[in-house]
Amino acid sequence: MANLRRFPFNVFAFMLLICEQGLISGQVRYSIPEEMEQGAFVGNFAQDLGLSVRQLSARKFRLSSDDGGRYMKVSLDNGILSIRERIDRERICRQAEMCTLSFKTTLENPLKVYRGELEILDVNDNSPTFGDGSIALQISEASTPGVRFRLERAEDPDIGINTVAAYTISFTEYFSIKTRRTESDVLIPELLLDKFLDREQQSSFQLLLTATDGGTPQRTGTAQIIVTVLDFNDNAPVFDNDIYRVSVSEDAPHGTLVMKVKANDLDEGPNAEITYSFSDVDLRKARNVFSLHRDSGEVRVDRPLDFEETNSYSLDVQAVDHGSPAMTGHSNVLIKVIDVNDNAPEIKVTSTSNKIPENAPPGTFITFIDVIDRDSEENGQVRCELPKNVPFRLQSASKHYTLVTSETLDREVISQFKLLISAWDLGSPSLSSNKTIHIAITDVNDNAPRFSESSYNVYVMENNAPGASIFAVTALDPDQEQNSYISYSILDNYIQNLPVSTYLTINSMNGTIYLLRGVDYEELKQFQILVQARDAGLPPLSSSATVNVIILDQNDNAPVIVSPSEQSGSAAEEGLPLSAGEGYLATKIMATDADSGQNARIFYQMVKSTDPTLFTVTKNSGEIRTARRILQTDTPVHTLVILVKDNGQPSLSSTVTMNIRVLENSTEGITESSTLVKNPGYFSDPNVYLVIIFSCTSVAFLLIIVLLIGIKCKQDRSIIQGYNTPSYCYNRGDAQDTYKGRPALEETLRYPGTGRVVRVQEPHQYSVCLSPESAKSDFIFLQPCGAPLSQAE
Repeated sequence: MANLRRFPFNVFAFMLLICEQGLISGQVRYSIPEEMEQGAFVGNFAQDLGLSVRQLSARKFRLSSDDGGRYMKVSLDNGILSIRERIDRERICRQAEMCTLSFKTTLENPLKVYRGELEILDVNDNSPTFGDGSIALQISEASTPGVRFRLERAEDPDIGINTVAAYTISFTEYFSIKTRRTESDVLIPELLLDKFLDREQQSSFQLLLTATDGGTPQRTGTAQIIVTVLDFNDNAPVFDNDIYRVSVSEDAPHGTLVMKVKANDLDEGPNAEITYSFSDVDLRKARNVFSLHRDSGEVRVDRPLDFEETNSYSLDVQAVDHGSPAMTGHSNVLIKVIDVNDNAPEIKVTSTSNKIPENAPPGTFITFIDVIDRDSEENGQVRCELPKNVPFRLQSASKHYTLVTSETLDREVISQFKLLISAWDLGSPSLSSNKTIHIAITDVNDNAPRFSESSYNVYVMENNAPGASIFAVTALDPDQEQNSYISYSILDNYIQNLPVSTYLTINSMNGTIYLLRGVDYEELKQFQILVQARDAGLPPLSSSATVNVIILDQNDNAPVIVSPSEQSGSAAEEGLPLSAGEGYLATKIMATDADSGQNARIFYQMVKSTDPTLFTVTKNSGEIRTARRILQTDTPVHTLVILVKDNGQPSLSSTVTMNIRVLENSTEGITESSTLVKNPGYFSDPNVYLVIIFSCTSVAFLLIIVLLIGIKCKQDRSIIQGYNTPSYCYNRGDAQDTYKGRPALEETLRYPGTGRVVRVQEPHQYSVCLSPESAKSDFIFLQPCGAPLSQAE
């Protein structure tokens, strides 16, 4: 503040707060005199804004300006706004009435922008000056007292009271100084002749002209006036107008006629010949802009005009005759420059950051945009807009705009925007400009990993090698960087009452699934696991997919002979009545294979037989039937070796050895143990159920037949006495039509007293054959219908 005591000015500040769409900005205005020393105090910026000094650093305080930042600075330690560099008002603003420096400060978290102006007040730091310091006048001795001679005025870059306020000359009895003000408020000095001159007495005068300004303290400038007394030329040129007013467009080309001045001289001859010129002061101002023809008085454009630099000119034109001494007439030419739309809008972007997260809500601030047009009136009025169909909008306040979001963003759809900002003025024709800003959309974790399929089927061959990879799942996450890093895991579950981790593991990086143990199709045909993909975002997101592991069968089980079973390594035995004819079902080989599909398809083949011509085995069913009638000459015991093989690759097989005994008497027993299944454990549950069903059906069927035959025999007992020994055959097919209630499945045939159970396929027809002696017996014998009775019967 000590620096301010040297100036008769007060430094003051005021602040105007404006609320714009939730962004609080402020305008601070300070006034200081020019020429303050470096480091001089301007104001307590933090206090004026109601901020604490600690907030300046914490909220990243910044001061920016096209010009203000060069001359001012704010200390983050105490919040004081001070002078960075000495300010010369005349150099910055020339002779403009108002001289201000605009600046802008930005605070973050939350974002606030304060706009400010620093008004530079003029101080009397410039003295008046007169060109080269010398003024030459030629005055005729015939000039009458009261005649005025215009003098070159002094220039003072200061304004207001600090500019030239008075002129004085050194004392003389012949001359005095007078002044007048022009419409432009310029003080013009004039030399007044107070007394007749006599060239013969004094041919010249040397006077000191002093110009004094109105500042405090006052400053002065001097020039020497050399007056030469000449002989008589008593009429000075006179202009048609004391003041000429004219307008010219700033886009007027070189050589454009602005106006023509005209002066008349009442003298004759050389004393009436006139030459036009600018006064010395105005010549320096106008020589680069306008030209004045010395003979015609035409004022033309000599250099391009710029309304934004100078919007008017005040030129002093003088007409000098050729008399001796020469006499001069003066006139003032006021030229107003008309603005044309020759400046396109200038777009300035103040960007705090060109990145914005994709979850930013609508209305999020992005940057400030200032549009400046140096033209005036409509030519300087601007409009600004963004392209359509972009998620951004502009909020306007005069020529200042704020760019904010207008919609929700999605980086996975568009990751960055090249935003073209267009600005145009309201001039005719309108001028426009464009500026492109780049806005990068930063990623947030808003997408969970996604598998290519929700469910996968994986086929694994049984007896696999433990630790081998069986499949790889892949999930994609459209997010970026850490948010897209995916790790895989298997969710906890149980497989056959064991944790899934004992069966499978997964590579967390690439999703490869490994089977840790061998699997057996016969124990586990398929199982299901859930694989989870989880990203590394905060918070992490995840999704899961189902993996169905299907075990493929391998031909690793040979067929197992269920019936007949061999006891202690000895061959199984079956009985065959001597009366059996061709196609008689001797027995049936029953086998099972724990595999599935083609690996469980069983074929039967006879590889050895005592008499290959007597028996055949059905390839698919395992039925052993007689290929011809049994002869008396046939061996009573036939040994058969049956090969049972599956259809796998390679094929697996088992063999069974059987002894079939031909019975002379059909009631001859067969050891029960020969047909019993010794190892019931080889029976699969479906086979056990089938055997039970077939057995019950056969027993019920036989009981019904026995009951019906018994009733019929009782009724016809008296009739059958005296007859020969005819046979009565009860056709099984008729019984099927009569008794519809029995199941239409494959039937079983039980041989009474033997404990042997045989499945009988539907296509075979059987008959019940009775003889008169059968009424005396509790046994019923079955044989194929139409088969001839053996001689033993």
